[in-house]
Amino acid sequence: QLQLVESGGGLVQPGGSLRLSCAASGFTLNSYAIGWFRQAPGKEREWVSCISSSDKTTSYTDSVKGRFTCSRDSAKNTVYLQMNSLEPEDSAVYYCARTIYCAPSYRDPRRYDLWGQGTQVTVSS
Repeated sequence: QLQLVESGGGLVQPGGSLRLSCAASGFTLNSYAIGWFRQAPGKEREWVSCISSSDKTTSYTDSVKGRFTCSRDSAKNTVYLQMNSLEPEDSAVYYCARTIYCAPSYRDPRRYDLWGQGTQVTVSS
């Protein structure tokens, strides 16, 4: 049974922090590159971050660089997205997804073969 499950979303004030978790079952997460996407109402799904299978590469969209950090805990078969200095523009449903490489061509959602159900992040005062 292949599954990704996101958790850790919630309501935070601007400037606050959240850590999202992406837990895998049925496969080993560190054999794959894992991407994070987000989708706000009325907007297209946006690529946010990627961590390579080797952890050699982490990539971020410009709007979150310096604020978000992606990491792995292999023992827990989980990838994390640490989000600091959150802004209202970060509000969205966040998804993790499985792919092969962290490269620009793999930021297309169609390159991802397994997705989680999403977790809501709301940044508001």
